[in-house]
Amino acid sequence: MTAGKETAAPNPEQPGGASLQGKVAIVTGGAGGLGRATALALAKAGARVVVADLDAAGGREVAEMVDGHFRACDVSDLDANRALVAFTQERYGGVDIALLNAGVTTGCGVGEDFDLARYRRAMGVNLDGVVFGTHAVLPALRARGGGVIVATASLAGLAAVPLDPLYAANKHAVVGLARSLGPALAPENVRFNAVCPGFAESRIIDPLRDMLSQQGTPVIPAQAVADTVLRIVTGDGTGECWFIQPDREPEPFRFRNVPGPGRPGGV
Repeated sequence: MTAGKETAAPNPEQPGGASLQGKVAIVTGGAGGLGRATALALAKAGARVVVADLDAAGGREVAEMVDGHFRACDVSDLDANRALVAFTQERYGGVDIALLNAGVTTGCGVGEDFDLARYRRAMGVNLDGVVFGTHAVLPALRARGGGVIVATASLAGLAAVPLDPLYAANKHAVVGLARSLGPALAPENVRFNAVCPGFAESRIIDPLRDMLSQQGTPVIPAQAVADTVLRIVTGDGTGECWFIQPDREPEPFRFRNVPGPGRPGGV
């Protein structure tokens, strides 16, 4: 470890009340913000961590802090996700936990400002990254007898976002994936959940900081998101989408009164 730098010494007294000693975790988008905070939290709980990101300098720094490994990974590339899982298995013998966290803003709308390359990039990272990451890690989790996948969605996956409707679209898709894959994978002892933070400390909110400050909107500390991920990982729920907002206790969002076939009262 480098002297003077924050490190993640194992500590079993973590949110969720359970140790992750002996568990192996992959964190995509782990070089900064929510990924960095969660990689540190997982390591403090006892997990061995592989940090994945396109930011090699930041990713290696976090990997050093958690006494883990770094792997460059473009999550929008299916083969890169497969290589990340293979790398983790080679280093640690398996995978138990995957935080599919990498994300970007869209940078365009659907009108005159529409930009196909920006659209493809946002969908590739925010949605394909979760689908490809899930596809790649499932065999490794099955080989361990089960495991946990947590996808970083957003409050934008639970609410309308007129300022960035395409971001809302891919985050809503991640929410739908979590709700659907939770029960689908449960028979294999694989749990799938999502976290849905509001404006949280990360590079994604950099263009919005002045506006948030002027509006008096508080920014959620990255640690609050990391603590929620730990609660999910050490819990027993599946198919849940946990909202995280300032001054509120994080909890699974309750999807009420959704009409169902032959169920007049909804599901």
